[in-house]
Amino acid sequence: MNHTLVQGAYIVAGLLFILALNGLSKHESARMGNRYGIAGMAIALTATVVAAVAGPTTDGGPGSQGSGLTGLALIVPAMAVAAVIGITLARRVEMTGMPELIAMLHSFVGLAAVLVGWNSSFEKNVVYPTVHDVEVFIGIFIGAVTLTGSVVAYLKLSAKIRSAPLVLPAHNALNLALVAAMFVMTAVYCLTSRDAEFTRQLLLAGMTLMALFLGWHLVTSIGGGDMPVVVSMLNSYSGWAAAAAGFLLGNDLLIITGALVGSSGAYLSYIMCTAMNRSFLSVIAGGFGVEAGSAAVESDYGEHREITADDAAELLAEAASVIITPGYGMATAQAQHAVADLTKTLRARGVDVRFGIHPVAGRLPGHMNVLLAEAKVPYDIVQEMDEINDDFSVTDVVLVIGANDTVNPAAIDQPGSPIAGMPVLQVWEAKEVIAFKRSLATGYAGVQNPLFFKDNTQMLFGDAKHRVEDILRAL
Repeated sequence: MNHTLVQGAYIVAGLLFILALNGLSKHESARMGNRYGIAGMAIALTATVVAAVAGPTTDGGPGSQGSGLTGLALIVPAMAVAAVIGITLARRVEMTGMPELIAMLHSFVGLAAVLVGWNSSFEKNVVYPTVHDVEVFIGIFIGAVTLTGSVVAYLKLSAKIRSAPLVLPAHNALNLALVAAMFVMTAVYCLTSRDAEFTRQLLLAGMTLMALFLGWHLVTSIGGGDMPVVVSMLNSYSGWAAAAAGFLLGNDLLIITGALVGSSGAYLSYIMCTAMNRSFLSVIAGGFGVEAGSAAVESDYGEHREITADDAAELLAEAASVIITPGYGMATAQAQHAVADLTKTLRARGVDVRFGIHPVAGRLPGHMNVLLAEAKVPYDIVQEMDEINDDFSVTDVVLVIGANDTVNPAAIDQPGSPIAGMPVLQVWEAKEVIAFKRSLATGYAGVQNPLFFKDNTQMLFGDAKHRVEDILRAL
């Protein structure tokens, strides 16, 4: 296949990926952004497969080592199996399971980078051996960290392991030592003669094991309250792993795509850390600078008050302004459509209804926004925390639907709390607060919420979807 045609297709695909990122930055254009991404990936896959199997080209570009029908016979079945798996997962996984699914997909990217790196390490005739060796080492290192880090994130998000941070003695020094050892081993690997193949493979294997451990240690050292940032961070790692694989494979598009994903993921992580008053360096370095985990403050907050759906409906009917703050509990109950119906009903009665979205509501950046958009809640009444926090004091009723850590005053009042310093939705400043929860259990960060025991808060226990439907019937 002509090298110019391949590169042209790659340029078109790269532009579509940039348009996809731009579209996904806004609610109104997110659907179109997704379509741009699909189109770009379709073009990229087609051009890469055709170039790989087309046979020699006259200009030495992609396809110059094409494998013809034999390569096609190997590639197409693999793509078919992957497509079936992808479609099956897309149909089966609920929105509540998207954070776990994304974490696992990141681990696949990391594994691919490790395999590509190891395969490239056996290449003999390379133009710049030292540069190639550095690419191999860095690619495998980033891929291995992404692999185990993503697996741990999946286990934490799916509650298969505890969400609390695991802080080993001198864990900061351990992380730094592992990174320093990687640089030393890279230098030794590059200086080792290619004839000493066993020594080189031993160095590569040792570094791979160290990187796998480092990925595990980085994410286990981060608490559950910061997991949305971790998912975004791992997204960035997977992008850099893909870019490293692109250098090893000599694929320009993979380099560009990986860099786009890596940089955008890093920027998103930075924005979320700023919104949560967290140190960006601390989070990406596995809690660097934290020598001991903070403990939740055990306090007796008194007795909670309960409310019925009928009484809640009466409060809402008399209210002039209502703010709804959704959390992961709304997602697990699949209550977004019922909440949208309640919003529509209240607005038809002349009630001013808005939504307050915390940057880390749910377990994935933008999780709540996607759910509300799916339920066709108008974009203009969905506001971010910074836009709406000053309005709670003049709001009649706040509905806290399945949120916990993001509305916890302990972040402000308790310096020793694991969520201390994290900006939260200050819902307790409203005249009345109705909190929808299944029980008084702690949130994902393992912290009790004093909000549920305040004088202006009433608890509505049970499945959020059913309770919202009960309120709708009462209205």
